[in-house]
Amino acid sequence: MQSSLDRHPEIRDAIRDLCRAFPDAYHRNIDEQRAYPEAFVEALTRDGWLAALIPSAYGGSGLGLAEASVIMEEINRCGGNAAACHGQMYNMGTLLRHGSEAQKRRYLPEVAAGRLRLQSMGVTEPTTGTDTTSLKTTARRVGDRYVVNGQKVWISRIQHSDLMILLARTTALAEVQHKAEGMSIFLVDLREAIGKGMTVRPIRNMVNHETNELFFEDLEIPVEQLIGVEGQGFRYILDGLNAERILIAAECIGDGYWFVDRVSRYVCERKVFGRVIGQNQGVQFPIAEAFIEVEAANLMRYAACDAFDRSASCGPQANMAKYLAARASWEAANACLQFHGGFGFACEYDVERKFRETRLYQVAPISTNLILSYIAEHVLGMPRSF
Repeated sequence: MQSSLDRHPEIRDAIRDLCRAFPDAYHRNIDEQRAYPEAFVEALTRDGWLAALIPSAYGGSGLGLAEASVIMEEINRCGGNAAACHGQMYNMGTLLRHGSEAQKRRYLPEVAAGRLRLQSMGVTEPTTGTDTTSLKTTARRVGDRYVVNGQKVWISRIQHSDLMILLARTTALAEVQHKAEGMSIFLVDLREAIGKGMTVRPIRNMVNHETNELFFEDLEIPVEQLIGVEGQGFRYILDGLNAERILIAAECIGDGYWFVDRVSRYVCERKVFGRVIGQNQGVQFPIAEAFIEVEAANLMRYAACDAFDRSASCGPQANMAKYLAARASWEAANACLQFHGGFGFACEYDVERKFRETRLYQVAPISTNLILSYIAEHVLGMPRSF
């Protein structure tokens, strides 16, 4: 199925060609084994797709977020799960936009070449969740080092990353005028950190998503690993969060098209009571409605990408794109599962796997309720509700 809203056909064709070497059976097997799609991510890295946002001066492709979002969309549209590698896209932006020239020249060419992986971002904590400004992990300056203590949760792809973006409080909450102040961003070398002040505990979950709980006990980070100005980390991280929400929206759109395509084909083949079930309006209407909602979400995705790539304010567009796309993919998933009947629960059809994967985005990386609160307050001018 081809959408009339598709942009960048040359990127789509290239990603689809790559994905043909990794059919449904590959992703199904990875899911069954609770493994990481090493070969798939390596192929994406080898062909330069995960370096799309890195400027050519640092060895990347120098593409915009719109193009990067198409890469993520097509991975999911072809039956894969971009969550295995999407972190490198938005995490790299924090370094690119706010890192020093020395940091960028040291790390970005290595990331672009695939010799270093920047897949992880340590922000969320077990007691604060999305209340980021209340985080409790601290980084105390001691000479030429910062000493980190605290805890993080739902930190993904640690086992397949060399570097991690870490947000920690460098000034106590009681000592700042606004709670968004006093937090700083660090680039942590995981090869040096794990076992030397940082402990990793994997979290098993309903999706084959590599995620972890982290514990910091006097982890030392060299002062040159501070990104930007001390105390400005929360403002820096917002850039990455907007990019993350837009890329997640694109992945949901890819899922939505996958579900609509699969179920549309299935209901035209499946016969019950002497006729194909796709002839029934009770089957047609939910699928058509899902397709309409995916198309609408696609428009908002491009609006958000265009604003981000112009360096314009894009918080509302990023949040609305994520909300619409997550909702659209979930409704498409429900229709796909429902009209496959019992076969939708059979692993060999891949519907149940994709169903589980797309359900995540109702909750993370930001819940639909928090998006509604954001729009109510920051767009509609209503009083803060929390």
